[in-house]
Amino acid sequence: MNSTTLPSAPPKKHRNLAQGVVAYITDSIRDGALDPGDKLPTESEIMRLQGVSRTVVREAISHLQAAGLVETRHGIGTFVLEPPPAGMLGLDPNTVITMRDVLAILELRISLETEAAGLAASRRTDEQLQQLRAALDSFEACVRTGGETVASDQQFHLMIAQASSNRYFHDILGHLGKNIIPRARLNSARLAQEDPVIYMERVINEHEDIFNAIARKDPESARAAMRTHLSNSRERLRRAQEMAEGGKA
Repeated sequence: MNSTTLPSAPPKKHRNLAQGVVAYITDSIRDGALDPGDKLPTESEIMRLQGVSRTVVREAISHLQAAGLVETRHGIGTFVLEPPPAGMLGLDPNTVITMRDVLAILELRISLETEAAGLAASRRTDEQLQQLRAALDSFEACVRTGGETVASDQQFHLMIAQASSNRYFHDILGHLGKNIIPRARLNSARLAQEDPVIYMERVINEHEDIFNAIARKDPESARAAMRTHLSNSRERLRRAQEMAEGGKA
């Protein structure tokens, strides 16, 4: 079986070379240049098209395999798989693999979580406020001790969705899982060329602003604080993407 020939347009510059190859192949699948069942170009051809080493190509293929987009048949080649069954509203967390995907999720979250925060400020119970405080304290403790912060960060946002008393906010965020936290996929501070300590302190302060607005039952301030937090995250990643692709910072 012959390999599919892909366009030889100049590759975009990515700070992470493997992510650049992942984005190249993913875009080819989404744009229809590669269909389910098609064989990917050989490693040598991808190396030529993207100007990368064999090690980089193999790392990229591993990412694509983990995302369920391709499979490698020993001695034959690597093939595009049928799209996985659509999850909730067509949202498949396994397809969130590139910086562009993470930015798209952030855009979705801005609209969803801004309103969820406003509703939480109006509807939260005292018990939910205590649980939210506990999640935030756990997050801050992990930051101070250098521990893993993604789980407690995710819990903080899920608790706000739960306090909205609209289960669909919680269902959608829960379905997306750790993908709602950009750090689960990308080293946001490094990509944005920021000091990690300063970066995480800023995130703590943004979370505290959200919590305080919900605590005092101020819906508009809660919406504003959540929008600011998520918009800041989006802006940091947008700048990082521009730098990674060789654009202006």
